[in-house]
Amino acid sequence: MLAVACLAALAISGVARSQPPPAAAPVAKPWDAVLIASFNIQVFGESKMAKRQVVEVLTRVIRKFDIVAIQEVRAKSDDIIPSFVRAVNADGSRYHYVIGPREGRTVSKEQYTFVYDTDRIEVDASSLGVVPDPQGKLHRPPLHVRFRTRVTPADQAFTFWLVDIHTDPDEVPQELEALTGVFQSMQTLRPDEDDVILLGDLNAGPAEFSSFKRIPGIGWAVSGTTTNTRRSKTYDNLVFARPATAEYLGQWGVLDLQNTFGIPLDAALEVSDHNPVWAAFYPTESRPALSMPLAQQPAVVR
Repeated sequence: MLAVACLAALAISGVARSQPPPAAAPVAKPWDAVLIASFNIQVFGESKMAKRQVVEVLTRVIRKFDIVAIQEVRAKSDDIIPSFVRAVNADGSRYHYVIGPREGRTVSKEQYTFVYDTDRIEVDASSLGVVPDPQGKLHRPPLHVRFRTRVTPADQAFTFWLVDIHTDPDEVPQELEALTGVFQSMQTLRPDEDDVILLGDLNAGPAEFSSFKRIPGIGWAVSGTTTNTRRSKTYDNLVFARPATAEYLGQWGVLDLQNTFGIPLDAALEVSDHNPVWAAFYPTESRPALSMPLAQQPAVVR
């Protein structure tokens, strides 16, 4: 189990209660780390957005991170994510989003989205796209987009691809095999970018990542713990290769909804059947060989 220091903004203790804590001021993030998270917000649509307590928890989750890759946006309305981001920004935060098309082989379609803090992150809008899947190997082909950190000087910014994925639980082995090819193709998609972070709900844990191991230097952030809200399965992760992504700081965690917000299991399940997972990366391409500990560090709450 990974031992790390606590960031007060994330380490919220207290007895279980039916109401989430009141909204706080904008969360102060560490200056020396980019916090990238993945969150399957189970069936995120009109019904969930109508629940004030659920939206309050979700907005507090988003504000803790620089970028959150979201899976399972299922909505008929195109205003779900814009409305949600307005709720996130109600405390003075400055988040924005990019969103992909509705995808899926059945009538139940899902969208991928990235919500990011514009004070700390920039997006290359021209890089947004769905990974081609001409042979139909993926139920919901991943959404990719390239980000960069807002640092000075700008030419030292950490730039990277994020590839958002939600595998079909009935087709995990073949989809993981296909995602191995997706990862490798993303590594060569443009000659000036070799940082690729594939993240999302893989419906699988590291024990099932045998196909990924064909990628030189491959690794992943989350291991040895569960990621679902019931604390029984490891489904969610961030996958990247070293030494290309040398900016990875070795810090990661699972934000346990129950412990973090002091809510019982039934209330946490109203939010999602997944907990968010995250990893920390240095904000510049030229990470010091002996970097200092993170100025502020999220708690690993399990």
